This record gives sequence, C-alpha cells and structure tokens, in this order.
Amino acid sequence: MTATGDLRERLVAACRHLADRGLSPGGSGSVAVRVGAELLVTPTGSSCSRVRAEELALVPLAGPLPSGGPKPSKEVGLHRAVFAARPGAAAVVHLHAPFTVAVACLPADAGGPDGTGPIPPLTPYQLMRLGRLPVVPYARPGSDELARATGERALGADVLLLANHGSVVAADSLDRAVDLAEELEAAARLHVTLLGANPRMLTAEQAAELRA
Repeated sequence: MTATGDLRERLVAACRHLADRGLSPGGSGSVAVRVGAELLVTPTGSSCSRVRAEELALVPLAGPLPSGGPKPSKEVGLHRAVFAARPGAAAVVHLHAPFTVAVACLPADAGGPDGTGPIPPLTPYQLMRLGRLPVVPYARPGSDELARATGERALGADVLLLANHGSVVAADSLDRAVDLAEELEAAARLHVTLLGANPRMLTAEQAAELRA
C-alpha cells in the first residue's frame, strides 16, 4: 500500500471511530489531513459512518478546486482556512457532536473568566487540554464568512466552537485531533449534565495554576 493509500485508510478508520462514538450523527462532520501541499478530505454527501477510502477528495491547500474526482465536503474552505492558520497542523476534525453543539448554543462567555468558553471551570483536564475555547460567531455553514472567521480564531487555539453549529479541532496528528474532539464532547456533556445542579467549580487560583 502506498503512503497516501495508508493515510486514506487511517482517515477512514478515524471517521468510523468518531461515528461509533456518536460524535458524527447522520451525514454531519468532516475530517481532513495534510498531504504535502494538498489535503485529503471527506467528500460531500457522505457520512463518517460509511465513507470509503476511494471516496476521499484530494484538493490543493489553496487555489481552485479540481473539477474532476470526488467532490470535497462543503466545509473544505473551513478546513483550508484552519490549515493556513496552523502550518504545523496535520489534521483538522469538524464535528456536530450533540453535547458540543449544545454548549455552542450558549453565550460565548457563559463559562466565566476562569472557564473554557461557555463551559465553567469544572475539571483540570478541561482547562489544560481544551484551552480557552474561542467561539466563532455564527455564519452559514459552508460559507466564505465562516471559513474566514474560523481561520482568524484558529491562529491562537487548537480547539474552537462554531456558534450554534459544532466544533473544529486542529492538531499535529490525526489521532491527537480525534482525542481532542472526544475530550471536548466529554467536557460539554459534563457541563450539560450539571446544569442547574450548582456544582463545585475550580477556584480562580486553581485555574490559573493549571494554565501556568
């Protein structure tokens, strides 16, 4: 198997994993990996649960999209913008995971000054691994406006929420990107579970220590 062929199989395996975990319902979500000056990205009209290696689209990082071959996800512009902002990124995962979407519908600062975007400071790993979790203002899915705004905020963050939409994760490996997407969903689920329960939060001092 060629190097590109192996990467195709790894991308499909990652998609299956995300679907099996319930993080990519229906035909939602898209995944892309860097291949030199190109991207290998999941196709439009498919699903993480059933995409096949031969259906993945190979597109340039910039410039016109090819007219032949599989058609990439409508969020290919978003993927390109994130890769342009993060030259060290090897993979980008965009999901509509249920609890992540739920917190993406909350005010961007709902987590308070010590929290993670809309999520208050609940656990150490939430703060250490997810970072500040910026929220990209709402724009129509697949639009140039959404791609531009996401690229701008990706300059300073590995993990982003898209308001009322989902999440974007960039990482230096496909496995790392998948792990971060899972950790985001776990943190979001914990927050939604505890809503109205008056949970104990990490203190400002504890949060600052974790971020030092």
